[in-house]
Amino acid sequence: MNPQETHDLMELIRWIRHEFGLTILLIEHDMSLVMGVCEKIYVLDYGQIIAVGTPDDIRNNPRVIEAYLGEEAS
Repeated sequence: MNPQETHDLMELIRWIRHEFGLTILLIEHDMSLVMGVCEKIYVLDYGQIIAVGTPDDIRNNPRVIEAYLGEEAS
């Protein structure tokens, strides 16, 4: 998706969640989209959960950084 489509999808997801009071399961690799709409994130690495938390928790998690950015965790 291009940036405008991503933005539009984020707005649609927020509206659906608010309008209908639904929980939405989003499986996505676009981290800007995930971080922009999710309140709680589960991160998988080779099918195993390596982190659970808020966008800030996930953004700063050493295991996530190592798995997805290839940097060594502290």
